[in-house]
Amino acid sequence: MNEDPRDEQQTSAVIGSAGSRRPRRPGGRRRHGPGVESVVPEAEFSSYYGRPIVKPAPWEADIPAYLFTGGLAAGSALIAAGADLTGRRHLRRTGRLGALAALTFSGAALVHDLGKPSRFVNMLRVAKLTSPMSVGTWIITGYAPGAGLAGVAELLDMLPESRRPGLLGGLTRVTAFVDRPAGLWAALFGPPLAAYTAVLLSDTATPSWHAAYRELPFVFVGSAAAASAGLGLLGAPVSETLPVRRLAVGGALLELVAEQRMERSMGITVEPLHEGRAGRLMRASKLLTVAGGLGAALGGRSRVLAGLAGVALMAGSACTRFGVFEAGLASARDPKYTVVPQRERLEREGPVRYEQ
Repeated sequence: MNEDPRDEQQTSAVIGSAGSRRPRRPGGRRRHGPGVESVVPEAEFSSYYGRPIVKPAPWEADIPAYLFTGGLAAGSALIAAGADLTGRRHLRRTGRLGALAALTFSGAALVHDLGKPSRFVNMLRVAKLTSPMSVGTWIITGYAPGAGLAGVAELLDMLPESRRPGLLGGLTRVTAFVDRPAGLWAALFGPPLAAYTAVLLSDTATPSWHAAYRELPFVFVGSAAAASAGLGLLGAPVSETLPVRRLAVGGALLELVAEQRMERSMGITVEPLHEGRAGRLMRASKLLTVAGGLGAALGGRSRVLAGLAGVALMAGSACTRFGVFEAGLASARDPKYTVVPQRERLEREGPVRYEQ
């Protein structure tokens, strides 16, 4: 008599695969028709040996800061151009100086991430339309001269006449002649500058960023509009802020609605947006954006409420950028967010076949 337990297991396996009435094993399922049962339990994903499949982006805090200031610069240039055309002098000044400061900070953050300025220059050696990084580099390059010149013109205009002797006075007259074309030129690059960073993130293999590719550009554009309108509320007198109050409400609504749709479409990769540091940032973003939007809508001509609403909108926009950034890194560290969406896509669409 064979008493070896392994022989008994093999015999049971043969009987089971032949369609006996042996009870199904936990997790097993029919594979080849009625009466035929798999003897192998259904594999359930738990981990990819505990290691990430996708390499997390090696970016530090200067990148989400760049995302925020880039959006702020884009919206401020648009506001400054509109204020210039409609005769709102203080709002124009706030927008131009805000765009110049945000451009300077974002440029410094980008160069810090690259390591040295020459690497940015090297990126201009090619123009590749299928690369968001290449397109974004050229968008910044097109935006910077206009925003820089308009900002410098505004700084020179702030100097008293007695402080503009000689060369400085001549430079002031020149910039006063070209500041409006420069500001309009920068405004042309505002919308693509506000949106391209979202395309850049979505084009990576980072699960939470890639899954949000449909709605993330709208989230970033709304966030940029809200932040720049918040700066306008903070820096301009209330007599000139009616357009930016409307822009603040519209930007806040766009950001919140697009973010809601984004979270519904992301599947399991939405979890990092609700957990840990990213979750705290995204919750703070929603609260600040709602508060800022309500303050802009209901504040009327109150200077204090306008300032508080402006601060809330800018802080909410910063929290959005940092929250999305942190969620992406968290999703890349956990292999679940790479494997589960792939399996769901395989079950839904079947294997991809390439015809030669």
